[in-house]
Amino acid sequence: MPFRSGFVSIIGRPNAGKSTLLNALIGEKIAIVTRKPQTTRNRIHGVLEVAPKKGKHPAAQIVFVDTPGVHAPSTLLDKRMLQEVHDALSSRDVVLHVVDATRTLRAPSPDKPAAQAPGAITPEDEDAYILSLIRTLDCPVFLVLNKIDAIEKETLLPLIAHWSALHAYTEILPVSARKQDGLEKLTAKLVEHLPEGQRYYPKDQFTDQPERFLVAELIREKILQFTGEEVPYASAVVIERFEEPSAPAGKKPGAKPPLTRISAAIHCERTGQKAILIGKGGAMLKQIGAAARVEIERLVGTRVYLELFIKVAADWRSSGPFLDALDWKKQLEDLGSRQKE
Repeated sequence: MPFRSGFVSIIGRPNAGKSTLLNALIGEKIAIVTRKPQTTRNRIHGVLEVAPKKGKHPAAQIVFVDTPGVHAPSTLLDKRMLQEVHDALSSRDVVLHVVDATRTLRAPSPDKPAAQAPGAITPEDEDAYILSLIRTLDCPVFLVLNKIDAIEKETLLPLIAHWSALHAYTEILPVSARKQDGLEKLTAKLVEHLPEGQRYYPKDQFTDQPERFLVAELIREKILQFTGEEVPYASAVVIERFEEPSAPAGKKPGAKPPLTRISAAIHCERTGQKAILIGKGGAMLKQIGAAARVEIERLVGTRVYLELFIKVAADWRSSGPFLDALDWKKQLEDLGSRQKE
């Protein structure tokens, strides 16, 4: 059977479980997950190599594109996050519209047109805005009803009927990303709708994100988990030093495992937020660092020395140059330029 490949964009409101779904499909943690909305800020590519199943589907490579949750923007960062959604939809073979099955249903207002520009969307328009986006697409759109493990079975059919009345989805698939229920069927249906093609990434690669970006995201995940109110959303993490251990000349008896040295700056917008991030006697910063280090060591496969420090960058979420500097591709370009000097 011919090999198939393609890009599958994942779209949905905040807290729909898109990142949990991506991690479950890939089998690796490539997107941070918290209970707070707007956790995802960038497009994240996850690469799934699918083995052939005789009589069912051929071998395939699916490149999933996780996007920020569609939400009402209040800063330049929010607007750029919504632009990430638009960019992901501009080049795709299939789109997954992920819906939280536990959320109270509310039909979009029929007498109020959906906002047509990212800056015009309001919280009440989020469902209508997503529907307005997918109705313009000329590719298959799947409705993925996530978190079905948290609802009563008898509520599933009314839920399907509700969304079926709003759009003619190519497939409607109930799943539980947390319990990995329904993911095999979802994968098979995706392969069925992908075009024939070649691999976009090497067979053993599961994301296009560099380790530096993943490390920064793991630190930001702990900030989201351990702090509240405005602090998580006013925080950004930049890796300023990432020193990998040199290849050992030969393993000596009793030698310590290799050590990766990482320094990261946590940027916030106000001195009060800096005080919260540091905590009494440095307790909060130590908690964030300790929890992040455990996950980073799992990621890089070595011991990790992690140094965290706080910087105040007033109103960085509305600063174009600062947001440009947060882009991991730009960070790698700058790093390459410095190494050539």
